Amino acid sequence: MITVLAGGVGAARFLSGLVQVVPPEQITAVVNVGDDVILHGLHISPDLDTVTYTLAGAIDGERGWGLGGETWQALDMVRRYGGVGWFNLGDRDLGTHMYRTHRLREGATLSTVTREIARAWDLAVDIVPVTDDRVETRVTVIEPDTTTEIGFQQYFVQLRHSVPVKSVRFVGADVARPAPGVVDAIMSADVLVIAPSNPIVSIGPVLAIPGVRAAVESSRAHCVAVSPIVAGAALKGPADRMMTELGHESSVVGVARLYRDLARTLLIDEADSANAAAVRDAGMVPVVCDTIMAEPARAARLAQRVLDAAR
Repeated sequence: MITVLAGGVGAARFLSGLVQVVPPEQITAVVNVGDDVILHGLHISPDLDTVTYTLAGAIDGERGWGLGGETWQALDMVRRYGGVGWFNLGDRDLGTHMYRTHRLREGATLSTVTREIARAWDLAVDIVPVTDDRVETRVTVIEPDTTTEIGFQQYFVQLRHSVPVKSVRFVGADVARPAPGVVDAIMSADVLVIAPSNPIVSIGPVLAIPGVRAAVESSRAHCVAVSPIVAGAALKGPADRMMTELGHESSVVGVARLYRDLARTLLIDEADSANAAAVRDAGMVPVVCDTIMAEPARAARLAQRVLDAAR
């Protein structure tokens, strides 16, 4: 059994490679919900949907999120009326959010609704939100002459993660409970994987849920992490800048320092082979390989390297 701590496009692509090398019913994806946001009265779960759409082969490959072949008529009408239009929601994607919101208002938990959505896409991977409770990633950004705390989606989408970050916090995480099965999926996994996700805002909110970090630490011997940083930079998103702005080194060594208590092994890209010794000195076993999942075959090879490294 394989459990993957996941968030963002990198995690979704890794999972799409993993299902090519092991039966999908053996995989549990524990997914970040700190990015969740309420817009237009709808509960939107970006990371859960990115994982679902990617595994279903329905993702918009060019953007890395949302559904392929979308139309935008509903959002165009919202903008006509002066409503919030900075967060793009396609017409078909809106159907997912409408269903999720309706079921949550009926009293279903987020984990229950997530499994219902996954079943509708004929997915065998167990996709689980890390918690059914409301957790919100809040980012304090530095603007001219002031600092302002905003929601993660405002930072990431509205401001296009173009402003420096002073701090990040996960509102509600301290009183949240792991969703049913999350801790057991971590503790009982034969292989535990920290996906190539942003360590601060994708993996951070997962580990912030009480009981989750301790479960991961206790499974360190068979936990493998994949660095989201290649040659000092993030392939997508602001992970490199966020690490630097928050006092971490934007390198595979910086990732190793963040993960050394959680995972025994760190997969680093061939571009970082010169840093392998420094990763070892930081407390992790380095494995050098191709970590750039530019096509499905390379994602599958990376997934196999992860499994091999866990043995």
